[in-house]
Amino acid sequence: MKITQIIKRAWNNLIGSPDDLSDEEILEWLGIDTNLKKQEINEITYFTCLKMLSETMGKLPLKFYQQTNQGKIRAEPNTAARLLMNRPNNIMTPATFWGTVEYNCEHYGNAYVWIQTVFEKKGRYGGEYRILGFWIMQSNCVQVLYDNAGIFGNNNGGLYYRYSDPLTGKQYTFSQENVLHFKTWCTINGILGKPVRQILKDSLSGAIESQNYLNKLYESGLTASAVLQYTGDLDKGKRLALQKEYNSLLTGAKNAKKVVAVPVGMTLQPLNITLADAQYAELKKYSALQIAAAFGIKPNQLNNYDKSSYSNSEAQQLAFLVDTMSYRLTQYEQEINYKCLSRKEMDAGYYFKFNEKAILRTDSKTQKEVVTGYVQNGLYTINEGRDVLDLPKVEGGDVNMVNGTYQPITHIGAAYGINQGGEGNGD
Repeated sequence: MKITQIIKRAWNNLIGSPDDLSDEEILEWLGIDTNLKKQEINEITYFTCLKMLSETMGKLPLKFYQQTNQGKIRAEPNTAARLLMNRPNNIMTPATFWGTVEYNCEHYGNAYVWIQTVFEKKGRYGGEYRILGFWIMQSNCVQVLYDNAGIFGNNNGGLYYRYSDPLTGKQYTFSQENVLHFKTWCTINGILGKPVRQILKDSLSGAIESQNYLNKLYESGLTASAVLQYTGDLDKGKRLALQKEYNSLLTGAKNAKKVVAVPVGMTLQPLNITLADAQYAELKKYSALQIAAAFGIKPNQLNNYDKSSYSNSEAQQLAFLVDTMSYRLTQYEQEINYKCLSRKEMDAGYYFKFNEKAILRTDSKTQKEVVTGYVQNGLYTINEGRDVLDLPKVEGGDVNMVNGTYQPITHIGAAYGINQGGEGNGD
């Protein structure tokens, strides 16, 4: 039984007759893309890029800091920070939450998160809104409205988000203060982002068709078409029967490299068009690199080491962070800080920041050398260095230490009786 038949039967029991709706309309109502089989996500490079960016966002922990006169310190989390860092809502972990947000953003061009709040009254006249959770709205179910005429009472204009819930069919309208809106780098008006798949429409279509071509070639046993030549004249029925017989003998993986006897007076002439002749591998690799470049994915992340090697993957990860994720993280942080902090908290120096060092982890030897260098040169205290290695603090480890032989450049030579001017003082 088709899924749409099951849905119609359940719908008939709950609501009424759904016969006036087509299968495609029912699937779209449920938020299911009816063109999924022809969708770009079936192209493996496109899927790999989505996976890479989504997983990268999911594994970067969000931190809450305060900028003070003594520098940056870890701040006591407020309500928004506790939710975003521990459990944005009751069904999602932070990793799942941020990964889903990034997937919607890259695939649809925009990602929307509803900030669920409740008004808590304080005193006789005062009160404030408290955040209860963060909920992802399916991007293809959101319509962005710009109120430039002040219809909603905002004379300066403003953004409003109309969400059609695919589960209930209800519509909700939220003001921009209650929605976290993330977009891709490609935006013309600064309001809506454009999905990368639209930019790469031609390349993606070509990549999909080339994959279909390869699949069909495998199904035929990697054999090309052939022409059966004969002298004489056969009626249409006999000619079709002969063609059907040799198709069954020559096509398909089971018939690969099979020797077929040809009747006397007939010649079988293969039309050899190999993958090498068509430069299939080169063209497919070029299409893959085009798709990856549009996403900001490095070739080594697609296991393409033509221009690099596995040994310099750390440097390539740094390039990925600087060239691709730095912009993404900055946009996320700015949106979160603006809509999840009060004016008072922002004035006090509180802010959110993703820990990008999570994707720059090195091997144990390199990590030891880096942390030891920071501690010995006074950049880290011992406890700060131990914290990087997930080790507990030790007593007396909160004091910066440096080599006692270090001294200002103007004092070099003082230990040997040479004054600051570079002259001796004795003998």
